[in-house]
Amino acid sequence: MPYAEQTVTSVHRWSDQTFTLKVTRPEGFEFKNGEFVMLGLRPDGKLIPRAYSIVSANDDEQLEFLSIQVPDGPLTSQLAQVEPGNSVWINTKSTGSLTLDHIETGRNLYMIATGTGLAPFISLVRGGEVFDQYDHVVLIHTVRTVSGLAYREELESHASDKFIYLPTVTREPFEHPERGADLFRSGELFERLGLPEADPKYDRVMLCGNPAMNREMSDYLNESGWTQTNYKGTGNYTVEQAFVLQNDGSDD
Repeated sequence: MPYAEQTVTSVHRWSDQTFTLKVTRPEGFEFKNGEFVMLGLRPDGKLIPRAYSIVSANDDEQLEFLSIQVPDGPLTSQLAQVEPGNSVWINTKSTGSLTLDHIETGRNLYMIATGTGLAPFISLVRGGEVFDQYDHVVLIHTVRTVSGLAYREELESHASDKFIYLPTVTREPFEHPERGADLFRSGELFERLGLPEADPKYDRVMLCGNPAMNREMSDYLNESGWTQTNYKGTGNYTVEQAFVLQNDGSDD
């Protein structure tokens, strides 16, 4: 798969650990909202790549990525040091299981994210098509500290009758101190939002983030009669497997 050298155009630091990169877009590069690509650096001439969901909508001129700095991480520790004008390498083949093609249409869509797993859901919200397919779109983002709530102002600005954004923080005082996955499983989420309890017959779920959360939620959904999208067909929930090797420690 070909990698294209691209230029960093801006860097935004949300916290000591979390940051956003904007880079030029490879000529002719196409992707679906919610997909990821391999992004990397060549610190010693050898490419170090990692899967990153694209934050941008698919019609944006630039590509945007959300990352966490992992101490001593072979890529992220160096990626956190890049500045505008530096080069990054992007694989020009995108993929992923968090597109609208990977989930059935339905009543309400619940997008549950921890840490940088928020990225593909930003792309879907920015793209807008998701609001044509569901009565309500609910995005729950769980982080450890308030500073980890990347894109909070942007998401709050999108709030409407159709879009509900619920940030939760587990290790600092906050209005919502619970884990998003726990709120879903206990049913408290639906009481709090005034929505009917999630039903696999009508509702849909997307998961992205900490591998433990993905695993716990997948087990719960499977045991509760939900069907995961896989090679056999489209289901009523889907999870981004690309993050299995990318535990960012953002969920307790």
